[in-house]
Amino acid sequence: MAISFNQAFAGHDKMLEFRSERASVLANNIANADTPNYKARDISFDSMFNNEQSKLRLASDNDRHIQGNSTMGESSGLLYRNPSQPSLDGNTVDMQREQAEYAQNSMQFDTSFMFLDRKISGLKKALTGN
Repeated sequence: MAISFNQAFAGHDKMLEFRSERASVLANNIANADTPNYKARDISFDSMFNNEQSKLRLASDNDRHIQGNSTMGESSGLLYRNPSQPSLDGNTVDMQREQAEYAQNSMQFDTSFMFLDRKISGLKKALTGN
C-alpha cells in the first residue's frame, strides 16, 4: 500500500508554508516602518485559500457544460492593511500591531510545526513498528 504524503500530513505542511510567507510579509512591514508612503500589507489564510481554489479547473463530461474558468484570485493573496492611525508621511505601518501580529504568527508557526512533527513521528512508528 502506497503512502500519500499529501494526505498523511493533513495540510500541516501547507500551513507551515503559509505561516512562513506571512512572517516574510510582516517582517517587510516592520522593516519599512519609517519609509514614507509605504503601505502595510498582510496576507490572510482566506485570501490564500481563495487564490488556490480559483486555480482549480472544474471537470466536465459534456461539451455543452459551462467551463469552470475563473478570473478571481489572480493576485498572490496580499492585501493592504487599513490603518487605524494614518501617518503624516503616508506610511500605514503601526509598529505595535505589526509586532503583535508577528509574535502571534510565530506561535502559530510553532504549533503547526509541532503538529507536523507528530504526524511524521507517527508515520515513522507505523513504518518501523516501534
